[in-house]
Amino acid sequence: MRNYFPSTIIKSIKKVIGKGSHQLHEPLFIGNEINYLKKTIKKNFVSTSGEYVKKFERYLEKITKAKFAIAVVNGTEALHITLKVCGIKNGDEILVPALTFVGTVNAIVHSGGEPHFIDSNIETLGIDFLKLNNYLNKIAIFSNGLTINKFTKKIIRGIVPVHIFGHPCKINEINKLAKKFNLIVIEDAAETLGSFYMNKHLGTFGVAGCLSFNGNKIITTGGGGAVITNNSKLAKRIRHLTTTAKLYHQWEFIHDEVGYNLRMPNLNAALGLAQIENLSKFIKAKRILYRRYKKIFDNVEGVTLFKEPINAKSNYWLQTLILDKKNIKFKNKILKLAHKESIFIRPAWKMISDLKPYKKKQKMDLSGAKDIYKRVINIPSGQDLIL
Repeated sequence: MRNYFPSTIIKSIKKVIGKGSHQLHEPLFIGNEINYLKKTIKKNFVSTSGEYVKKFERYLEKITKAKFAIAVVNGTEALHITLKVCGIKNGDEILVPALTFVGTVNAIVHSGGEPHFIDSNIETLGIDFLKLNNYLNKIAIFSNGLTINKFTKKIIRGIVPVHIFGHPCKINEINKLAKKFNLIVIEDAAETLGSFYMNKHLGTFGVAGCLSFNGNKIITTGGGGAVITNNSKLAKRIRHLTTTAKLYHQWEFIHDEVGYNLRMPNLNAALGLAQIENLSKFIKAKRILYRRYKKIFDNVEGVTLFKEPINAKSNYWLQTLILDKKNIKFKNKILKLAHKESIFIRPAWKMISDLKPYKKKQKMDLSGAKDIYKRVINIPSGQDLIL
């Protein structure tokens, strides 16, 4: 009986993905990747800036309907530079889910901010806004238009909602809460290219959103990210700073402040452009994969396949199993059995508040996030399983 449930999970996964070794998520190259890369190399224009960077940015603007997209070297740096430009000062507290990728929190620290960990719920895997509202009512005081943590005496400057595994958190409710407490909203939308909530692309609800195009995302540039925003001043400032704060001149190198060398290289953008041309095909494949998994797991007692929230159209970046509480004890057994058979499933991230660099940081009760960590398993999700 002890091994029945774990083996049932693995057999059910295999019914969808077939035999053989399977990674959690792999890139798929079926378009103009080689063609565009060859053209880039032929022109000897492979580094920062270039025609493919501009084309890739325009494509991002078209898909997200953001007025501005600035392509950079990765998603973490997209978030880092956005926090800096939005006025995060040394010691400012930034509210951030404890359940996220470490890059989200590292970006806050690199910008000079102090991560203040907040809870998530199993409904969306994102911020529990009701619980956060009650928490802030207890710890926050207002002074001169600022929100102050009455225990640390520091300014609570902003909040970074994270959209987990391609699905939206309750971003409208979080925006209302942010307005009540005078918080800047910067979305970590790293995993959500092609995901919409209320017919609006994720990453366009706050002052800015940050995307990632790492090799494991729905499209890849090898390494890369982008900032999307409707704020022209913010976009202009980010573009300037990420291009070493260089002023235009026909031949002179003139930099008017300390900048960052963060712009996406043309070579990476060429790969990304070919990938993004197939985004709709990739999303269609992922939604087919979801339906195939659902058909199987609807008949497996003790586990649920995570479904996109109401009013959302998600890209289903990762397919996610939620174990019933009575089956939490089987999580590690399922992981070990799958890896033994070269099916490289994974749990949710270990909570950042439990990691050595962040154990002593401010945090609210994190029981919801702990529950998610105990119950979530991500299973093979690449579009290559369909296409």
